[in-house]
Order: sequence, then structure tokens, then C-alpha cells
Amino acid sequence: MPATPDTFAIGAFARAAGVNVETIRFYQRKRLLPEPPRPPGGIRRYGNAEVARVKFIKSAQRLGFSLDEVAQLLRLEDGTHCGEAAGRAALRLADVRARLADLTRMDAALAALVKQCGTRGGSVSCPLIAALHAC
Repeated sequence: MPATPDTFAIGAFARAAGVNVETIRFYQRKRLLPEPPRPPGGIRRYGNAEVARVKFIKSAQRLGFSLDEVAQLLRLEDGTHCGEAAGRAALRLADVRARLADLTRMDAALAALVKQCGTRGGSVSCPLIAALHAC
């Protein structure tokens, strides 16, 4: 791909995608991002499609998808596998909800322990420390 106003060397590509150069190289090693050919005596060039792909990967990661799951989603990207993609998203949603339930339980337990700490004084054992020893 020859240098044009809408192609980027790797540094500019990384900036346009909002990541660093090492992230680009990592995604290439993981086969999430194709490595463009290097023209003889030239540098590899990346286009807007690659920028969009990296942004897709980062968006999926923010939603909790692992890189292996992102690779699976990328394979479904042609639009004919919407049901399969929805199934994968449903699994991710169930995992998020389970984590939220765990976090809610942790919140309640910690809030109760913090409250107990505020009611004790002097040389009485700290309820928070005692509860952690009991686990």
C-alpha cells in the first residue's frame, strides 16, 4: 500500500487507533491484526480499516471479552453470524451479572465490617481483621 493521506506508518496508525506501537505488534503476533506487506525498501502502511479493527478490539476488551473471544468475534464479523455473536455476548452478559452479584455481596460484607470497626474502641479486637482471619 503506497503512502497516501489515508494510510499510516505504524506510529501514526497506533496514535489514530488510540494505542501504542507495542499493542499493534502484540495484536499482530496474536493474529488479531494482519501485518501488511513491506514494500521493497519501504515501510508497512496501515489504512482506516485497520484503525477501525483495533478500535473494535479495544471496545470488545472494555466489554470484558478476552482476546481469544475477540478473535472469535472477528471471525463472525461478516454479518452472517449475528445469532452466534449474540450467543457469545449473552455468555459474556451472564458472566458480568455473576460478577456484579459477587461485587454486591462483597460491598455489603465490607460495609458491615467497616461499620463494626467504627463501633469498637480501645483494645478490643478489630472486627475487620478478625473476620479476615476467620476466612
